[in-house]
Amino acid sequence: MEETKREEITMEMTVDLMNSQDYRDRFKGEYAQTLIRVRKLNDMLNEYDAGTLGFDLDSPVYLLRNQSAYMQAYLKTMEERAVYENIDLSFID
Repeated sequence: MEETKREEITMEMTVDLMNSQDYRDRFKGEYAQTLIRVRKLNDMLNEYDAGTLGFDLDSPVYLLRNQSAYMQAYLKTMEERAVYENIDLSFID
């Protein structure tokens, strides 16, 4: 059986969530936006490591790696909180 891939979420897709009156929706939007940002940062770091980045970093790479680690820890904390508050994050790929 062929597996179908869900559409990857974009920042544009989070606008309604972030503007919602429901904190659960805003939580989903914040989670999605953080996930998008950490993925882009990690993509950039992978290109840096491969020597294919195409531009020079303004910040030291260790600082960007620290930022990525903190963002990933924040996502993990949000995932744990979502369990307690019964917030479904499964719509996010």
